[in-house]
Amino acid sequence: MYRLKAKARLCFVLTRGAMRRNQIVLVLVWVMGIYATTLLCATVDYDHRALLIDGKRRVLISGSIHYPRSTPEMWPDLIQKSKDGGLDVIETYVFWNQHEPVRGQYNFEGRNDLVRFVKAVAAAGLYVHLRIGPYVCAEWNYGGFPLWLHFIPGIKFRTNNEPFKAEMKRFTAKIVDIMKQEKLYASQGGPIILSQIENEYGNIDGPYGAAGKSYINWAASMATSLDTGVPWVMCQQADAPDPIINTCNGFYCDQFTPNSNKKPKMWTENWTGWFLSFGGATPRRPVEDIAFAVARFFQRGGTFQNYYMYHGGTNFDRTSGGPFIATSYDYDAPIDEYGIIRQPKWGHLKDLHKAIKLCEEALIATDPTISSPGPKLEVAVYKTGDKCAAFLANDNDNSDATVKFNGNSYQLPAWSVSILPDCKNVVLNTAKINSASMISSFTTESSKADTSLEASTSGWSWISEPVGISKADSFAKIGLVEQINTTADRSDYLWYSLSVDLQDDAGSQAVLHVESLGHALHAFINGKLADIVQNISGSSQGINSNKHALNVDIPITLVAGKNTIDLLSLTVGLQNYGSFFDIWGAGITGPVILKGLKNGNTVDLSSQKWTYQVGLKGEDLGLSSGSSGQWNSQSTLPKNQPFIWYKTNFAVPSGSNPVAIDFTGMGKGEAWVNGQSIGRYWPTSAAPNGVCSDSCNYRGPYTSTKCQTNCGKPSQTLYHVPRSWLKPDGNILVLFEESGGDPTKISFGTKQVASLCAHISDSHLPPVEMWNSDTKSGKKVGPVLSLKCPHQDQVISSVKFASYGTPLGTCGDYYHGRCSSNKAMPIVQKACIGSSSCSVGVSTDTFGDPCKGVAKSLAVEATCT
Repeated sequence: MYRLKAKARLCFVLTRGAMRRNQIVLVLVWVMGIYATTLLCATVDYDHRALLIDGKRRVLISGSIHYPRSTPEMWPDLIQKSKDGGLDVIETYVFWNQHEPVRGQYNFEGRNDLVRFVKAVAAAGLYVHLRIGPYVCAEWNYGGFPLWLHFIPGIKFRTNNEPFKAEMKRFTAKIVDIMKQEKLYASQGGPIILSQIENEYGNIDGPYGAAGKSYINWAASMATSLDTGVPWVMCQQADAPDPIINTCNGFYCDQFTPNSNKKPKMWTENWTGWFLSFGGATPRRPVEDIAFAVARFFQRGGTFQNYYMYHGGTNFDRTSGGPFIATSYDYDAPIDEYGIIRQPKWGHLKDLHKAIKLCEEALIATDPTISSPGPKLEVAVYKTGDKCAAFLANDNDNSDATVKFNGNSYQLPAWSVSILPDCKNVVLNTAKINSASMISSFTTESSKADTSLEASTSGWSWISEPVGISKADSFAKIGLVEQINTTADRSDYLWYSLSVDLQDDAGSQAVLHVESLGHALHAFINGKLADIVQNISGSSQGINSNKHALNVDIPITLVAGKNTIDLLSLTVGLQNYGSFFDIWGAGITGPVILKGLKNGNTVDLSSQKWTYQVGLKGEDLGLSSGSSGQWNSQSTLPKNQPFIWYKTNFAVPSGSNPVAIDFTGMGKGEAWVNGQSIGRYWPTSAAPNGVCSDSCNYRGPYTSTKCQTNCGKPSQTLYHVPRSWLKPDGNILVLFEESGGDPTKISFGTKQVASLCAHISDSHLPPVEMWNSDTKSGKKVGPVLSLKCPHQDQVISSVKFASYGTPLGTCGDYYHGRCSSNKAMPIVQKACIGSSSCSVGVSTDTFGDPCKGVAKSLAVEATCT
């Protein structure tokens, strides 16, 4: 056992001799009465079964929420919904490049207010797992590393390198010190019960060799020397040295075993979906499969499980990595990008958590006894004294099964687990969903300017971004430069400009050959656009450093004499994963060759003297704020032209529902609302055809490409605008459009739940919360269909569909089967309309029997207002 503190204690100090005994007693009573919930310190240890909090083993359910991917105003609601969903712990990375964008200059304000976030978790009564890293991956720009780190002389990332280790230790110690100053570790009375050092290094450590092993040992020693009073973990690190706990990440971790029989089985990332890439389809992971994976993990000895993500959020500003990671980081999580509960995922997992917690006393008391009653069938029993819990699993992906256990027979659907908190009665089967589902919709309204903007009739003003070199800080250099080393990621953009004199090639049709490390390229000849090249064919994350390279031949027309070649190289998020990812590079590395000249000549331009400009003139002028610059509102609004800054004013959409902008009609660029970047937009980047399926079978192993949707359509058209960034009126929207679009086609939308649905069969189990009363009273309780409006001030206003019998279809598209009770609609209407929630028993006792001898179900669709 890794012992950190002897016992729980009150965190306060009394000066010796300063108080008489009665004064001490009075102070003690006052402290305990007022501050006991925040000042009661806790020991956090572990043994082979579980984390121990104050000496007691705990089964803990955790979920990831990344504080910079939402706003402080959203945090309390997100955390409360997580608690309501059955979570005990909130897990987050710490993002180095957010907190130290310039070495020694720190930012812990706004979305970067880590202390405020941790305190918000504590206020909800939940624990925190603080994953300091400081490498985070997370589909985050440069893996969370600040770019200035790259320029420290002699540095090599994530290996046995003294400059890197010094910086890593300095930042890690900085975060630990801040947490200690605010008394946020459990050993001080705070919510932090775990910390993480490094991140998934074991996945990519091979090329680092012996130096990588030395680095991991150093990182472990450095972390534990910081004396946080709580355990440290390393994920995907099979050789994590004691006392570091090695943990598992993946879609399934039931087969994972820690590297010591003194360490608990922990799952730090259960991927609830997958990230979205520009040019990619939308990933979806069925909740039946997630529930199956979680139940299997606890069945086989796990006691700490974390959902990555529980709320994904948004990659605001230029924080998305990849490259080509989309601005939305929804992740198909139980709470969606906008903070709305995603049903039935959230509800089914909530039921699962309740079922697992009913087994907790048995789970923590002993190790499981595992047996196999048949092929791909498994029974795990936790039994000690009068405590007994069992998990019955059918690992077959196509065949249901019957399992005999303790003298009883249990029906197990394929790819499911049944949980028996008393080793007799089933409380939940992972394939049977009792939770309601929801259909979300966007109500759009025009982006017309408000009445305070007296500009053109469209309400838009604009400024053209100059093509080529336009800033005083440009510089010249012989040869081609690598982009990241040149820009230090201060901007997505780097201009490469060159003039060539071609007296004998006037009017000739030539070819400009360009080779680049990516990620996109705009080519101009004599100020006119020749081509736009974007490589998103390999937009899913990988470790091939050449996958985003561009190798293009661009047809061009030359003039007599001087010809100006302006090439704009773009990055779309920096690489965040892989061995040595920090040195992969970007930009035009050459060769750049003029081919097809008269007489068949070829000219290699790579070694000539190029002029370079980092970023755009509009960036330096601060056009993103909308308050500076000479905006043109008199002449005709340019449309479908590259390199245009647009600005308009708009009123906040009515109501309190989350807000998004639909960028249909635009090309590619970045958008700002009241000076805050909502991220890169790219509605013309579409998912390929042929990689999606009309339906998704949850049975069988899941992969990130198994249940994709949205093929042939833009990867992302809707972009989240947090309501806390909006004013009642006079809001300013600024766009920088790279490739050409029509801003008058933009619309604003609010997201709301359009319909509530549930479909419960007469073979479903009763709701989990009824399990105790059912088993203790001996009274048989049947399945129940329940609906609940998403907001407290809403009531069910209408029932669109209700059928008991053999209804078919899915939410939003139910229809009657061959038999249906004519009592269903009036019974459901009476039970539900006018109430914020309702429950209806699913049985022939309620509805009569419209078709004897046939399995029946109840399907309902309703709306809330």
